[in-house]
Amino acid sequence: MRIALQLYSLRSYLEKNFEEVIRWVADIGFEGVEFAGFYGKDPNWLREFLSKAGLEVAGAHIPLNAFSDREFEKTIAFNKSLGNKYLIIPGAPKEMIKTRGDWISFSKTLNNLANKLKIHGMKIGYHNHRSEFELVEGERPWDIIFSNTVSDVIMQLDIGHALAAKLSEEEIITVIKKYRGRAVTIHVKDYSKKKAIEFQSVEKGYEVVLGEGDTKWLDIIKALKDYGNTEWLIIEQETYPYQPPIESIKKSYIFLRNLIATL
Repeated sequence: MRIALQLYSLRSYLEKNFEEVIRWVADIGFEGVEFAGFYGKDPNWLREFLSKAGLEVAGAHIPLNAFSDREFEKTIAFNKSLGNKYLIIPGAPKEMIKTRGDWISFSKTLNNLANKLKIHGMKIGYHNHRSEFELVEGERPWDIIFSNTVSDVIMQLDIGHALAAKLSEEEIITVIKKYRGRAVTIHVKDYSKKKAIEFQSVEKGYEVVLGEGDTKWLDIIKALKDYGNTEWLIIEQETYPYQPPIESIKKSYIFLRNLIATL
């Protein structure tokens, strides 16, 4: 398992000085990056620049509308040039997913995209927020999706959001085991349930770097190694307890690197 950074973590800085920020990321020790937007850059330029920096593409978050009939070929061509094979939908449009039947219909869309991407050597995936673990007609949408999709659909489990949705570490490990081999890329984000309770705010729980929440990370990472078929552990640091923000990201990276070394 290798460590990548979700570039959304440094979005405002990338808009100002893309090249410098990417070099910071490489200097910390990251092996890859996951995109969430491409900052107006040409895919061939991006691929060459990342290669020179010693970074690989670990995936990209791409909205569902980029897979419409009108946009599909353009999306495929861009990602081929970029060298990206993991195309992850960051969330389903809310108007599409109000009922259990809506989630089943969305699952069929993912299956269709999985088949269309397969011939291009690519995979579709889906990333969760908290709502995917909130019951809809007695069932979690996360289970609806991955019980109704082919194994080629990547389960990009955002662990921080799952914890914020009140899943225990044991329940997260059960999810990893239940959908064995599908956690090819993962969002590694810490969460402090203690902090959320103290401040009576779900959002406050995110205000930690990796290792400073109350998460049993070793158990989760072991489960990913044993059952997840996980290639990329992707750090997403959306809050910055330490300033400047790159310092928070560096602390999260060091914690995860040291934890992996114990496996």
